[in-house]
Amino acid sequence: MNQEIEKIKKSIEPLRQEIINHPVYSAIKDIDDLRIFMQYHVYAVWDFMSLLKTLQNNLTCTSVPWFPKGSADTRHLINEIVVGEESDIDLNGIRKSHFELYIDAMKQCGADYSTIEGFTEILKNTNDFGTAYKNSGTPKEAKEFVDFTFEIIKSNKDYLQSAIFTFGREDLIPGMFISIVNDLHKKFPDTIAIFKYYLERHIEVDGDHHSHLALQMTSNLCGSNEKFWEQAETATIVSLQKRIELWNGAHREILNKTNP
Repeated sequence: MNQEIEKIKKSIEPLRQEIINHPVYSAIKDIDDLRIFMQYHVYAVWDFMSLLKTLQNNLTCTSVPWFPKGSADTRHLINEIVVGEESDIDLNGIRKSHFELYIDAMKQCGADYSTIEGFTEILKNTNDFGTAYKNSGTPKEAKEFVDFTFEIIKSNKDYLQSAIFTFGREDLIPGMFISIVNDLHKKFPDTIAIFKYYLERHIEVDGDHHSHLALQMTSNLCGSNEKFWEQAETATIVSLQKRIELWNGAHREILNKTNP
């Protein structure tokens, strides 16, 4: 299985580098720029949670009466990730999902969270993505990013869901961005504290321990099926391309603010 994992990693490395070195990071010069970035990034945080819960639903028994489902090893892997992502702790030791923590960070730094809040509220009430996108004013790039994730969710192929969860999200926040946030935090500690904490938790939990669990989960689900591995690679490539487009959208908006 390690050979197949390495094959995907090699295949997607150019895209990963494009994301890690994306100009959106160097375009962030002040709090206003960071606010724009967060208004795009929050969609990736939200649909990550949707992808995570889809995997839990598909790989474990979440209905009653309960019956054993799938591999106990795989159940353990996804359940451990869910605990960390859905019920982590915030700066005050209060349990929060990473999405709720991100919304708190947006509120603290003055980012406009009305669009993502409107989107999720409308979607919860209507279950209609088209209406939710339109009525909330979701950016085109965020819509396309979420649409692809839900295309994979609706495929009912757990190995594809696991692949984009594992390779499409792992280790994609560069050190340069961390440095920018740290510098902003020194100037505005009461404005950036929660976002800085979110990034630190992302690196500590998601980027290290959870990434190893997710790699093992994808290996378990693809097994020795060559077709599964090929499809997983293709889906991962598209997911990274959608991430680049999401960053492109944020970058364009930041530049338009600077040069109207």
